[in-house]
Amino acid sequence: AYTVDVAIESEITAMIDDVEAKIGPIDLFCSNAGISVAGGVEVGNDDWQRIWDINVMSHVWAARHLVPLMSERGGGYLLNTSSAAGLLNQVGSAPYGVTKHAAVGLAEWMAMTYGDQGIKVSVLCPQAVRTEMTKGHEDHVAAIDGMMEPEPVAEACVQTIREEKF
Repeated sequence: AYTVDVAIESEITAMIDDVEAKIGPIDLFCSNAGISVAGGVEVGNDDWQRIWDINVMSHVWAARHLVPLMSERGGGYLLNTSSAAGLLNQVGSAPYGVTKHAAVGLAEWMAMTYGDQGIKVSVLCPQAVRTEMTKGHEDHVAAIDGMMEPEPVAEACVQTIREEKF
């Protein structure tokens, strides 16, 4: 296991380099970190930047380092987690909704751009999943339809990757 601050590009690239050197080529990279910040346009610049770095730039930085490696090997798979908020939006959190939309847009762009190089991309957009991020918030608006359990979400990811669906 690795402890990585995904808001820092060099930590992501160091982890990728270490895994490739010690374990082997990364065929599937699941980019799953995310945070939420409540509020709207009044949220401070530091909070906007932190959520942007974690919810969007972490995907960019991972792809920036992995795409050339995967392309050289003839392919690979990127699974980026966004949220249902990336397809709809998030009541009470402009930073979350905006960054999750950007994460979906990035995944779409990467699928179009790198598909000819054998790189597949899927994007996970679930509603509220029972994780550390949602702990203590089960009764908030994200859980109106109930909290999803991690296991079925993981199985849906595996099936989507098997079927090579975006």
